[in-house]
This record gives sequence, C-alpha cells and structure tokens, in this order.
Amino acid sequence: MKSIFMVGAAFLAMTSFAIAEEPSMADKAGAQMEKAGDATKDAMNKAGDKTKEMYKDAEVGTKKAGRKAKRTAKKGMNRAEEAVCMDGDVKCAAKKAGNRVEEGKDATVDAAKDASDTMKK
Repeated sequence: MKSIFMVGAAFLAMTSFAIAEEPSMADKAGAQMEKAGDATKDAMNKAGDKTKEMYKDAEVGTKKAGRKAKRTAKKGMNRAEEAVCMDGDVKCAAKKAGNRVEEGKDATVDAAKDASDTMKK
C-alpha cells in the first residue's frame, strides 16, 4: 500500500512538472492574438501612409488647379479689355504688352509655387 501511494505521488509530481513547463492553451492563444494585433497595426500604418500621400497629392493638385483657374480668368478679362480698347493704337498696344508681361510673371510664379508644393509632399 505504501509503494502504491509513493508511485501515485511520484506520478502526480512528474505530471505537474510536465504541465508547468508546457505553455497552456491560453498562453498560446494570447501569443497568437498579439502577433495578429501587431500585423494589423502594421497594415493600418501602411494604409495610413498611403492615405496621407493620396491626400497630399490631391491637395497639391487642387492648389495647381486653383492657380490655373485664377490665371485663366485674369487672362480672359485682359483679352476682353483689349478687345474694347478705345484709347488709341499706341496706348492699347502698351496695355496689351503690359498684360502679356503680367501674365508671364504670374505663370512663372505659379510654376515655382507648384514645384515647391510638389517637393514638400
């Protein structure tokens, strides 16, 4: 009887050591969930970076379009004024030349701003 008790005690002791060394199912599941959470965070960061980049591209495109629309409207107004100019040929030609210089300056400044915006993104 004493030997059976000793064998049972030894068996329980060895079983508890074996169980203690092996990670439980909860530990395994926790580790897998942590890996999945890290993978999800990485995927979201990558998606966030792409979204930010797309937003910046759209913002730069909007600025460029706005500048071009402003230049086009100004150019149309200049052409209308030149078409109805009644000040005389010399004065009308001078006004026309001044408008062309101003339009060229505006186009150059806007091109520099566009390049700057593109470099900043």
